[in-house]
Amino acid sequence: MLRSLEGSRNEMYRDSAGLPTIGVGHLLTKSELSSGKISLPSGAVDWHVGLTDEQVVELFSHDLGTVEKVISTYVKVPLTQSQFDSLASFTFNVGTPALRTSTLLKKLNAGQYDQVPEQMRRWVYSAGLINPGLIKRREREVALWLA
Repeated sequence: MLRSLEGSRNEMYRDSAGLPTIGVGHLLTKSELSSGKISLPSGAVDWHVGLTDEQVVELFSHDLGTVEKVISTYVKVPLTQSQFDSLASFTFNVGTPALRTSTLLKKLNAGQYDQVPEQMRRWVYSAGLINPGLIKRREREVALWLA
């Protein structure tokens, strides 16, 4: 589900907020932009020439692993598999720093599971504007949360 929500591109593109992105929603860091290299578990690659399909999968797996680790570390209450998957999609999209400081996480850790959908629906802005694509994505994440 997550890969279909994010899409996948072998070449650098600008996301809806205008940020440089490659692969499956990987925001290029300042270091990656200045060096022209992305560090993958298999070694550094030059993203300027594009990534192979295998490199896109490797980068996605690495990024998703980071998201899963953050969820496992910061969420202090039990989650069903669908809740975990929903939260992983949400976090992959908004970023791990945003989850760690979010009201959503505070309410979830307080056991207020029913507040999570409302909190997810607040995250529909891109570059300061409501993004219809994010509204649809949040509704899919909410449906998965409630499954």
